[in-house]
Amino acid sequence: MLSSLSIKNFALIEQLEMNFSNQFSIITGETGAGKSILLGALGLVLGKRADLTSLKDKEQKCVIEAQFQISKYNLQDFFATNDLDYEDTTIIRREILPSGKSRAFVNDSPVNLTELQDLSEYLLDIHSQHQTQELSNEAYQIEILDAIANHQNLLVDYKQNLAKYKSVKIELKKIHAEKEALSKEQDYNSFLLEELLSANLKSDEQEELESIFEKLNNVEFIKESLDKSLAVANEEQIGIIQNLKEVKISLQKISGLSSEFKDLFERVSSTLIEFEDISIELSGQAEKLVNDPEKLDLVNQKLQTIYSLQKKHQVESIAELLIIQNDLDSKLVLVSDLENQIQKLENQLNESVLVLDKIASEIHQNRSKAVPVLVTQITEILTQLGMPNARFQFEINQTQNYLPSGKDEVQLLFSANKGTDFGLLKKVASGGEMSRIMLAVKAILANYSKLPTIIFDEIDTGVSGEIAHKMGDIMKEMSNKMQVFAITHLPQIAAKGNQHYKVFKSSEGESTISELKLLSQNERVVEIAEMLSGKDISDSALNHAKSLLN
Repeated sequence: MLSSLSIKNFALIEQLEMNFSNQFSIITGETGAGKSILLGALGLVLGKRADLTSLKDKEQKCVIEAQFQISKYNLQDFFATNDLDYEDTTIIRREILPSGKSRAFVNDSPVNLTELQDLSEYLLDIHSQHQTQELSNEAYQIEILDAIANHQNLLVDYKQNLAKYKSVKIELKKIHAEKEALSKEQDYNSFLLEELLSANLKSDEQEELESIFEKLNNVEFIKESLDKSLAVANEEQIGIIQNLKEVKISLQKISGLSSEFKDLFERVSSTLIEFEDISIELSGQAEKLVNDPEKLDLVNQKLQTIYSLQKKHQVESIAELLIIQNDLDSKLVLVSDLENQIQKLENQLNESVLVLDKIASEIHQNRSKAVPVLVTQITEILTQLGMPNARFQFEINQTQNYLPSGKDEVQLLFSANKGTDFGLLKKVASGGEMSRIMLAVKAILANYSKLPTIIFDEIDTGVSGEIAHKMGDIMKEMSNKMQVFAITHLPQIAAKGNQHYKVFKSSEGESTISELKLLSQNERVVEIAEMLSGKDISDSALNHAKSLLN
């Protein structure tokens, strides 16, 4: 409940502090006295946007502070989820600075407007004539039925499973798109991979093949060079080996004479050994050298395949071709993996559908059972409010779609008079009828759910006399279960309140300010008498006012 309200420097209000009870409170005042300012201040506390026009003194900040008793609202989880300090007595403060910036606090912790708006839904419901149009909203009609059906656990379960269903559906759509994109390239990628695999590439074979190709392609020239080299090395009379042997023999004769000669002898000996080894290697290479046109053709074909693949893939080495080969192979494997993932997700989706359908069916049955209960109670209340022939009909149809609160689509049909056909509520009900229907709905909901503090802003517009009495009785009855405020121009309703506040204007010098005052019993008599007869209060009006209050 709203236990106190403090307003500083807002619109026509310089300073206002007021405490409230948990019962039925009345707020009255002349048109333009400031009732809308009071609601505007509460709107800021609830998270509505503000601007500099809200400041009475543009040089000073505006501060609005509301204190709520929330111990019965079970809001601990909300506070924990939003990382706020929970207090049974929770204080919401809104500040508007001269710079135009706005700040909001819950129990002195800064919050953004979204968090404040979410919290306010649990605390305060300002119900104006404009909000009566909510009755025409299908989502609100479903909320009413759900309150009567009292199946909040089912709705929570449904919404959790719906979130999972949507998550899986999004993931499935994403993977389908990936698979489709890959599938478009799959045939080409498969062709490229097969081409690379057929080439049977090895990372270091290009250099080896190029070497083999050069040998086979120049076999005659190589053979001629090797034979000439062997001839020069091994000629019996003038060959290099023979000459080196003679040099070695000559140096051997003098090697014992000095270390220098010995060193030269050893060097020539080493050279002779090395050259003899070279000669043997030349001979071996000459023997291995074979003119093999067939092998030359095979090596050339393999090299041309490699060069062609390098040109196609715009690379310069087999190592790079092998990287591309692995990448293509991964893409083809990925398509297969995606198909497995799609199958798995489709199985999950089918399971979710079964669960959602089961829960939605239970919700539908509960709503169908709630309809006659709700219709009976509304018609009983409307009979008291001067609508004895009002009839309601709910059409609940299960769709194939998973909607936020089930699979039901609801239409509320209404007939105000005997002999008239049912029509959509929003099309056939007048403004006054809508106000009375909404009051009946709120009165019923007060018995089924913990509604927050409710402020009825001139919901009684268009009614008078005995109907006004009945509306007052209904609101007073609601106040036994919740805190109720009524902003009204009707004395019949004003007299029903446990407390009566008056909004009025006063002048101080060149300034006009709005004030809110809790009326005493005598002041209430005067106020209600004035509501009955105007400024010139007659004795009969005073007596009538006393009668209403008694």
